[in-house]
Amino acid sequence: MARAGHLIDRHPRLLTWLASLALLLSSCGDAGPSNAPKSARSRPVENALVKTPVFSGDSAFAHVAKQVSFGPRVPNSAGHKACAAWLANQLDAYGANVTVQTGRVTAYDGTVLDIQNIFGAFRPEIRRRILLYAHWDTRPYADRDTVRIKDPIDGANDGGSGVGVLLELARIFGDSLPNVGVDIAFFDAEDYGEPEWLPNRDQDYTDWCLGSQYWARKPHLPGYRARYGILLDMVGAKGAVFNREGTSMETAPSVVDKVWGTAQRMGHGDMFLNRVTPQTVDDNLFVSQLAGIPSANIVHYHMDSRPMGYFQFHHTHGDNLDAIDPSVLETVGNVVAQVVYAE
Repeated sequence: MARAGHLIDRHPRLLTWLASLALLLSSCGDAGPSNAPKSARSRPVENALVKTPVFSGDSAFAHVAKQVSFGPRVPNSAGHKACAAWLANQLDAYGANVTVQTGRVTAYDGTVLDIQNIFGAFRPEIRRRILLYAHWDTRPYADRDTVRIKDPIDGANDGGSGVGVLLELARIFGDSLPNVGVDIAFFDAEDYGEPEWLPNRDQDYTDWCLGSQYWARKPHLPGYRARYGILLDMVGAKGAVFNREGTSMETAPSVVDKVWGTAQRMGHGDMFLNRVTPQTVDDNLFVSQLAGIPSANIVHYHMDSRPMGYFQFHHTHGDNLDAIDPSVLETVGNVVAQVVYAE
């Protein structure tokens, strides 16, 4: 989970907007207090539930474990390259039309990163589409830990969990096609942002979410459009709760209503809560603002804990396989499946 990523000069108005918004945004690296209302501002969308294929939390967990087995998926590393090939092969095995977008981006410290954004399309012939996405890279530093802070993390939850859920969704889409076109995207270099130990950290957040920003400027398919998107970030930890994320409420409130209303009608109101978090900067900001695809962010964020913020092991070595609960993966997967198959 990140703050933001790399913007180019072709978007000066957005740069100005981000600069003015910086004091209001709290980052995934350093979330601050919220001025947002304590409950959602718009009414849930009431749609009838439909029958969906069986989503397996154990299968999603196995996908998370496989990612972790490659080691930290930090761009330019051997584990990153091996995991990218596996992700593309899995999507292909599940019947998706696979596109791998390669590119180069520059990190906060001048390091040039070779990135891969990986896409799997189901029913590509249909114009009415939904974009489901997560980041698949991992944090190169454990900068919220107290030990080995300059070593990369496993990223079982922060990166791995969203990808694990989406791979299991790909499996069920391959077996039972929905009525709409669905694109699954794994964005790279989301978590290669400036570490917290650096002095005078700037507030423009443009060193995060590099892969999604690269794609927003240069889509994998010219003119690509989707009706809306759903981002899955940190969706597998034990005790997870998903409050309505603040940036999503600003950029895509109707999509948030759709997802949270569906979850609550399914009986998951104890996990999908109605309080609004501070605004965060994550891939959904750039997909919504740069690519024009309004997106909801399902992200583990505690409003009642002290300190308020992301799950307990965020950007630490505790973000390993022991933190993952297959039942949480299954709940999130079933909610997203319900949203998709109800279209």
